[in-house]
Amino acid sequence: MKKWFLHISLLGMFVFSVTCGTDNKKGSAENEEKQPDTLHVATLYGPTSYFNYRGQEMGFDYENVKRFAADAGYILDLKVAPNLHSLINMVAAGDVELAAYPIPVIEEYNKLVKHCGYKEVTWQVLVQPDGKDKITDVTQLVGKTVYVEKDSKYHFRLNNLDKELGGGINIIPINKDSLITEDLIRMVELGEIPLTVVDSDIAELNKSYYPRLDIDMKISLDQYSSWAVGYDLDSLAVHIDTWEKRRDNSDIMKEIYKKYFEISKNPAPYDDPVKSLGLNIKKGGRISPYDGSFKKHAPISGYDWRLLAAIGFNESRFDNDIISWAGAQGVMQIMPITAKALGIDSSDLSNADSNILAAAKLLKKLDTSLADKVPDADERLRFVIAAYNCGLGHIFDSMALAEKYGLDSTKWLGNVSEAALMKSRPQYYNDPVVKNGYFRGRETTEFVDKVMSVYSYFMSS
Repeated sequence: MKKWFLHISLLGMFVFSVTCGTDNKKGSAENEEKQPDTLHVATLYGPTSYFNYRGQEMGFDYENVKRFAADAGYILDLKVAPNLHSLINMVAAGDVELAAYPIPVIEEYNKLVKHCGYKEVTWQVLVQPDGKDKITDVTQLVGKTVYVEKDSKYHFRLNNLDKELGGGINIIPINKDSLITEDLIRMVELGEIPLTVVDSDIAELNKSYYPRLDIDMKISLDQYSSWAVGYDLDSLAVHIDTWEKRRDNSDIMKEIYKKYFEISKNPAPYDDPVKSLGLNIKKGGRISPYDGSFKKHAPISGYDWRLLAAIGFNESRFDNDIISWAGAQGVMQIMPITAKALGIDSSDLSNADSNILAAAKLLKKLDTSLADKVPDADERLRFVIAAYNCGLGHIFDSMALAEKYGLDSTKWLGNVSEAALMKSRPQYYNDPVVKNGYFRGRETTEFVDKVMSVYSYFMSS
């Protein structure tokens, strides 16, 4: 099951104001108007709680706390804590009223905060390739090699399990500075390592990217967690409990859960993009059903029309009817919030020509924003493609990290691309130079590689 997350914005801006329960007054004594109370919330960045995707704030916990605040008539003021310890201390000290994040229900934390709302149940699972030879019982781990993050709870659990079985599990601890849980999951999918262990919610999320994995093998007891409030906020805890149990609310929550944990995030994760074209485009021949629109709108972008085609192929395989798990639409997978910023009505995104026009305008906007920072046009192309995939904020963050850690912020390959991968790790996405938090950097670096590969193929066809 999943985690709860929180990051609230009002009209696209963070609201920082007064404490929950304080009545604000406006107008004269004759015409007093009570303003909405502010609910101060804190959360953590992460793949299942809160993150920014193509300029859109998203996350399982974020969406749910936003709904709670709206239903209760609160203005939501969100802060992002650097780690779980700080998050709990913020609630215990009264700096915020609510932690919109799955706080483990353990004695240590029960002394500091009051748990409330949806009770999440997770457990540790073995991540392995699916197939007839998969492990179905913990005793079969004897003689097997399992890679885990060093000194993590997964490491401790495997050590205990090894003792319970009398030894025989070959446990390989990996330094967190080198690889994190998401990296290990991907390595299992690629066959680079045989097994790893993660929490069930993280496993579910990653299975939506890597459907060939098996995550059914449970190796721990259930672990409970929920949101939490300060000990003196009984009425808020009751309010959250009541809201969570509403039937209509439960149905909506199931849909949000499905969005983040079940819907495929990568419908073609294994194919070579060029090979999937069939290698059958004749010299000067048609590339797609939308060649006319690509050629018409390419001058707006400042790029060759075949670059738009390469992006469209990688985004949708030239299928204009696709709507992604995050709400991106059409052949170029444009987010409604992006279309609005470009002066295009989101209702027009179902029209392929308008969708491609939006993409051309976006490419031009990204190129202009990056021109001063990456003056070489050929080099800048990769930055523009990356920003198209994940949003400009994450690319600026990656450039800042690159500069801080001795990499060349004007070069993509081996430099800013490496910094982009760093942004999936807490010690880097919580770095002071980073403004947009967590993001799944490998998805973006792979997107750049695939688009460049297809673009080169189109240019040579």
